[in-house]
Amino acid sequence: MASTKNKIALVTGGSRGLGKDMALQLAAKGFDVILTYHSRKDEADHVVNQIKTQNRKAHALQLDVALTQTFDSFVTNVQSALKNNFGTDKINALVNNAGVGTHMSFTDTTPEQFDNMVNIHLKAPYFLTQKLLPLLNDGGSIVNISSGLARFSFPGYSAYGTMKGAVETLTKYQAKELGARKIRVNVVAPGAIETDFGGGAVRDNKDLNNMITSLTALGRVGVADDVGGVVAFLCSDDAKWVNAQRIEVAGGIFI
Repeated sequence: MASTKNKIALVTGGSRGLGKDMALQLAAKGFDVILTYHSRKDEADHVVNQIKTQNRKAHALQLDVALTQTFDSFVTNVQSALKNNFGTDKINALVNNAGVGTHMSFTDTTPEQFDNMVNIHLKAPYFLTQKLLPLLNDGGSIVNISSGLARFSFPGYSAYGTMKGAVETLTKYQAKELGARKIRVNVVAPGAIETDFGGGAVRDNKDLNNMITSLTALGRVGVADDVGGVVAFLCSDDAKWVNAQRIEVAGGIFI
């Protein structure tokens, strides 16, 4: 089996929460990592330094995934980082993770809020992947991040859940069309996780935390460490025959 030595993964939104754990788990599995951040360069630099303590290379780049018009310049920045920091011109894995939550009833959601969800959660994995394809090695891996909310519903997440449902359909089409290049495309759908996502509601709202715990077969809510290892697995050669699959990482909720 091929080694992941000197392979490079690009993780969007890799400076905090689930993305941070994905970046660290990828490094633990032997990947060098490029991670993006929206505004907190200090947090991104901290993750870079953590990865370097694992004797892996890492580099952080700023990216607002909502701004499709910046993707060409971002790709140029990735090319420069690959050349100057990693001594190569290709990546081996792309993790489309960056995102924000919105909690708004269906009746109150505005077109502007909906469009923002489209830009961040659907246009970004669609067009950023498209732009990065020339930099992705044949035989590489793409992991798109969805949500349990694409399978089951909670009031207040209609726009977010709709985007994630679209991402799951997109994943199948990417897997079909990129198969000629032996690129695998899978989707990971986390359940409720204790992070600052969505204002930290799952972490900080005890009633919500208890409710989710009671619905989950394993009897707790998720933590970031539950998800990153699954993403790292899908990016690695261990998952070389896993393609076009949806893996829900939610501890068994609404079975």
